[in-house]
Amino acid sequence: MKKHFLTAGMLLLASLGMAQQKKPNIVFILADDLGYGDLGAYGQQKIKTPNIDGMARNGMRFTSFYAGTSVCAPSRSSLITGQHTGHTYVRGNKEIEPEGQEPLADTVQSMATLLQQAGYVTGAFGKWGLGMVGTTGAPDRKGFDKFYGYNCQRQSHRYYPTHLWDNDKKVVLEGNDLTKKVHYAPELIQQQALAFIDENKNKPFFLFIPVVLPHAELQGPEDEWFKMYDGKFEEKPHKGNGYGPGATIAGYASVEKPHATYAAMVSRMDAYVGQVIAKLTELQLIDNTIIIFTSDNGAHTEGGADPAFFNSNGGLRGTKRDLYEGGIKTPFIVQWNGTVKPGSTSGHIGAFWDVMPTFVDITGAPAPRFTDGISFLPALKGKGRQPKHDYLYWEFHEGGGRQAVRMGKWKGIKLQVKKDPNAPIALYDLEKDPAEKNDIAAQHPDIVRKIGEKINEAHVESPVFPLLTGK
Repeated sequence: MKKHFLTAGMLLLASLGMAQQKKPNIVFILADDLGYGDLGAYGQQKIKTPNIDGMARNGMRFTSFYAGTSVCAPSRSSLITGQHTGHTYVRGNKEIEPEGQEPLADTVQSMATLLQQAGYVTGAFGKWGLGMVGTTGAPDRKGFDKFYGYNCQRQSHRYYPTHLWDNDKKVVLEGNDLTKKVHYAPELIQQQALAFIDENKNKPFFLFIPVVLPHAELQGPEDEWFKMYDGKFEEKPHKGNGYGPGATIAGYASVEKPHATYAAMVSRMDAYVGQVIAKLTELQLIDNTIIIFTSDNGAHTEGGADPAFFNSNGGLRGTKRDLYEGGIKTPFIVQWNGTVKPGSTSGHIGAFWDVMPTFVDITGAPAPRFTDGISFLPALKGKGRQPKHDYLYWEFHEGGGRQAVRMGKWKGIKLQVKKDPNAPIALYDLEKDPAEKNDIAAQHPDIVRKIGEKINEAHVESPVFPLLTGK
């Protein structure tokens, strides 16, 4: 009888474990400054990205998905909070000395916190930039059980930094003193992300990987990825703030072969995605895991980067810091075996603030107090009616201030709004003119008026990041 009791108990525990494991794991990989056209799945010809392209073959590729805005911190704030930049708390790259950026307020709700409440173990590995250790915006105050990487995005300008952070513990990288390059931070961070999967394989987990690649500076070991491109392209050396006496944290290093180095960084990032998929496969988790890959904004032009050479914006107008399509339209790929149809493409118009409600929809996590987003789960499943946005809104606080709205096929953009909140709106028909070459505002005053109304409706002035009432 005793033996029978133990066997029944073991079966019961196994059954409960299987029931719990039916809740899918979530892996969200966020590239840094990767352009819409930097992946083979989106038309890239010069850089090899076989693993991410494989995600597109095994899942769904979105063609009208957008970042939170066109620069790091506010775009990530939009993702984490489920709010567009007219509402989200962090709306710009506001630096704090000696380390860190403006922290998310303690009242701000995070999608990671909601997933914790749904029973998920949560981890973030890479670049944070939304609140220094010990502040209200630190990762452990915003729903992450484990964080490893750069807390401060200014520190992440160096791929051989003096230190990283393991939760609230400073990890000094011996030998990295801005004169010598010993420890390549992306590799250290990747190993920690893989270890998180191993450590939590028997629990539902949310793994957020905001990789620093391929953000400037252009640096990396001369390993297999660099050798893949060395000598393949014409090169013009970039003179920057090189490692050595006088080097500063925020500088971008000099680089002899910027084209080969950038391509190698993108391919390294792709290899890291492949390692995550291989780990999930090895642990037999791949069929119960949603994997999402995207980028925080458009391609950058810093540190010797040359997006024109690689057609990094995929023929779209603009790059990082622009609200034209090239600055905010992002690759967005979802692999979810057994749920998302392999090789599918979606033209659904979505944005970062949709991710939180989608995860809530998938996991049964508590609904957020407020979100600008809508769940795109019906689009992923290819079943049911997919709700649509009336419009999408962005704002950008540098360069004189910019605002933009997408409303169906129409795109409206205002520039220099800090000087003139009533600045004219340029209008583009994205169906006929995806590269935004022809301003047709004069021909459609009714559409311009409607877009102006949406801009006024979407923007709520922030005392921390004023757009229309500050300098």
